Amino acid sequence: MNTGFERDRGEFARGTRAIIVYPDQGASSRDADARLEETAGLAAAIGVVVADKIALRVRSAKPATLIGSGQVEALAATVRMEEAGLVVFDAGLTPVQQRNLETALEAKVIDRTGLILEIFGERAATAEGRLQVELAHLDYQAGRLVRSWTHLERQRGGFGFLGGPGETQIEADRRLIRDRMARLRRELDQVKRTRGLHRDRRQRAPWPVIALVGYTNAGKSTLFNRLTGADVMAENLLFATLDPTLRQISLPGIDKAILSDTVGFVSELPTQLVAAFKATLEEVVSADLLIHVRDIAHPDSEAQRADVESVLTDIGVGEGTPRIEAWNKLDALDPDRRAAVLAEAARRTDAVALSALSGEGVADLIERVADHLTRGHRRYTITLAASDGAGAAWLHQHGDVLAQHIDGELATYEVRMAPRDHERFQQRG
Repeated sequence: MNTGFERDRGEFARGTRAIIVYPDQGASSRDADARLEETAGLAAAIGVVVADKIALRVRSAKPATLIGSGQVEALAATVRMEEAGLVVFDAGLTPVQQRNLETALEAKVIDRTGLILEIFGERAATAEGRLQVELAHLDYQAGRLVRSWTHLERQRGGFGFLGGPGETQIEADRRLIRDRMARLRRELDQVKRTRGLHRDRRQRAPWPVIALVGYTNAGKSTLFNRLTGADVMAENLLFATLDPTLRQISLPGIDKAILSDTVGFVSELPTQLVAAFKATLEEVVSADLLIHVRDIAHPDSEAQRADVESVLTDIGVGEGTPRIEAWNKLDALDPDRRAAVLAEAARRTDAVALSALSGEGVADLIERVADHLTRGHRRYTITLAASDGAGAAWLHQHGDVLAQHIDGELATYEVRMAPRDHERFQQRG
């Protein structure tokens, strides 16, 4: 079955001219320009050409069209003038509103959720990611009465919102959607069980898990690459990373830790995606430490921080999970703002100012992470046979050897390590 996420993306879809509309209902903590810029960035992520960006003040939402009739007429004129084939509303639209707006504007209309789902559909690279995105997309489509369920039967390329053969056999398609969703959930349950087994194995090892979280495009993947030497996709694109990436790293006093790079969050992240990506985000829920990467140069950095914390709460991450904030993109600040950020970070124990791009401040972050993870470490005096090279190597690998003294056939080591590692050393064969 062609689900729409396995299809070819037709070249005709890229370059589609679009109007970005932000219906300002006074509920957002961001200003209208910031919202428009973010949505334009989301559209650009799938190759849409933004012809115009318009903020509309909406005093009371209209059930039929969300915006007022005069605003609809003015927007229709702009669509014609710009020869736009797509209008993106930075808001949630009901199926009725979407259908009525398409009729009035004579253009495709999608809302914020539909746009984000399209990006995720294009970016998911692994089998798990594709399952999660497809489930989210089908969940979203199941409640839509506009256009068709053509992602179940489309034979030609193109984005989901750019058409298909027409609206046919809706009830049959709804049944197909429900059946497909049931199969996807079973497959994702298996993924969840497998991930749980891997996690249990790591906890028995035991290795601490550090998860990078943050708003999309905050620089998580760039920092991940800097810390691990990996080559995870790191571009100036929203949602450049969808699928979780795990790498082993070494830290001072810790021979091995697992670093996880996760999908970026965004304001008003569709509930369908939060639900679908829970299997992936369980790496975050079970992490020993979160590094919240923030784009400290972004004008809405504080609002983005609040959005990330909101999503963390939604997926079950409690306030008790330790966090360190990595204030990224120092290199993008002017001298005065940079000095202020550095001074503020110096006063806090839970924040480090850095540039993942240049590497400035990354060593400070590593030290802060290691200090946190080794906070429960104790100092032990261990005596071994001087000839026990394997034992000495184990101590150096799993602990911080503070001093050593060899007296004849005996070697004494002063080592700082986690109690669990000391217990493992005592039990070694």
